[in-house]
Amino acid sequence: MMIEVCGPGCPRCQATGKNVLQALKELGMELGEEAMVVEIKDIKQIGDRGVIMTPAVVIDGVKVCEGRIPNPQEVREWLEERR
Repeated sequence: MMIEVCGPGCPRCQATGKNVLQALKELGMELGEEAMVVEIKDIKQIGDRGVIMTPAVVIDGVKVCEGRIPNPQEVREWLEERR
């Protein structure tokens, strides 16, 4: 599973990334084996994913959140749907 956290690296983007990692940990999913988390900071690459507002989360090419910080429970639900 490929999880992309899109944004310039601001505190909101960092909080989003932390919540993604927390959700993975709570689900017992191992980085590198079951999931990869990548930060997308390049504005062109962010736009290529259909993101207009950051932070955003894209899972396996599907934008699941944009313009806000998702809480770990939301992220867990998204991950469980795609497992």
